[in-house]
Formats: sequence, C-alpha cells, structure tokens
Amino acid sequence: MSHTSNLLHVSSVLNRRSIAQHGLDWTRMGAAPGIAGSSRPEVEGIFVCRDEEEAEFLMQINNTGGPIDVWSVDGIDEELLLDNGNGFVYLPDRIPAAHVRLVRSDVPPQLAF
Repeated sequence: MSHTSNLLHVSSVLNRRSIAQHGLDWTRMGAAPGIAGSSRPEVEGIFVCRDEEEAEFLMQINNTGGPIDVWSVDGIDEELLLDNGNGFVYLPDRIPAAHVRLVRSDVPPQLAF
C-alpha cells in the first residue's frame, strides 16, 4: 500500500522564482549550488526531507553561500523515494509547481554544529 506524505525541500533563495514557476526540476539547477555545495545535480531527481529534523540538518549544512527557503512538497508516494546511499532520499522525477508551497523563506546561513 502506498502512502503519500507531506515532505520538505530545502533550496537557495536564488531558486525561488524558478521553483514557483516550474516546480522542482534538477535540470534547471544553476542559479545556486545545492545545499551540500554541489554545482551539478548529485542525482537525477529531487532530494526531499521526510521530517523537520532532516530539514533542520540540511539548513545547518547550508553550503549555498546565502539564505535558503524551505518548501512543502505534497502528494508524493513515499514508495517512489530512493536512498542516495547516505541516508538521504530523493524522488527520481520532477515535482510540478502545483505540489510545492513555500513555508519558510530567507532563512539565514547558520553556524555549523
């Protein structure tokens, strides 16, 4: 039995306009580095957080060089999520703008733990 849940996605504020217009799409990466600092997509898909704790961890490792946004991602079947080998999960597909909603904006870079 599949289960849909409310997931989260953490991204640089520089991606806000693109996400609002196009949704989450790894092929559009380029306005800012990924949360871990990568300049290219690490996978063909969209990393999501399963809960606030995972999102908080990503906010702490923010390596984008500036503030970040947190997006709510709705309607994703959890059975479709893949593990990247490091405990983080991603959806191997694009996520339309209709399934994302900005829930926190302009979160400043935090000190490393």
